[in-house]
Amino acid sequence: MAPPLGFSAVSSCASFWHIFLLVSMVLEGMIIVNVEANGWLSGHATFYGTNQDPATLGGACGYDNTFHAGFGVNTAAVSSTLFRGGEACGACYQVICNYRIDPKWCLQRRAVTVTATNFCPPNNNGGWCNAPHQHFDMSTPAFLRIARQGNEGIVPVIYRRVSCQRRGGVRFTLKGQSNFNMVMISNVGGSGDVKAAWIRGSRMRKGTWLPMHRNWGANWQSSIDLRNQKLSFKLTLVDGRALVFSNVVPSTWSFGQTFSSRNQF
Repeated sequence: MAPPLGFSAVSSCASFWHIFLLVSMVLEGMIIVNVEANGWLSGHATFYGTNQDPATLGGACGYDNTFHAGFGVNTAAVSSTLFRGGEACGACYQVICNYRIDPKWCLQRRAVTVTATNFCPPNNNGGWCNAPHQHFDMSTPAFLRIARQGNEGIVPVIYRRVSCQRRGGVRFTLKGQSNFNMVMISNVGGSGDVKAAWIRGSRMRKGTWLPMHRNWGANWQSSIDLRNQKLSFKLTLVDGRALVFSNVVPSTWSFGQTFSSRNQF
């Protein structure tokens, strides 16, 4: 008995969509595997309160103003696993909301690059910022680049470390008093996170560098009176790159001033 008119066409159409969906699922799986194979890691993200000025989110890294530091509004506080005792300050991460896991709240194919400028402290209730969680507490503008507005909860993300693209040179803000020098280092390109720092005054013996110690976050200190001297700095980043900033600070400097170099990683 011959099939009803149009049966073959309907069956072919159904078969086509079954094959299309199957291929889509396979391709999606390949994409996820490829993503994981290219340095992407899984984590979660939420955002700061919407009424908080994103320019002030320097927090535990000591950046007085994220715009002044060269980071803009795309910033995040990171969990203790990522913060590494302040070493992560200035590091850049590319973050994507995992649409495959949470299609309701994630925006598809959207990514944002954020700078770590603050610490998301752990609590005693097994919160998302507790180790070993890899969590980003993002500024609202950054969060809404990858997730839908109206979500007050946690979204799954994938992330990876990326090179920081900065405008202008590395900046040095002088703090402290008399023989206590504290320098906030900001707008650092490359890996963005400073591993070691040295300072040299123009009156010091040529080739002599005084090692600085991390006071907290992006603030480095030395205990020698370098007033009325030109100041030079040498930085090594976590990725091993090193750069010298010769006489970036004039001898007429005073505490509270910021000086931008011409050099950048």
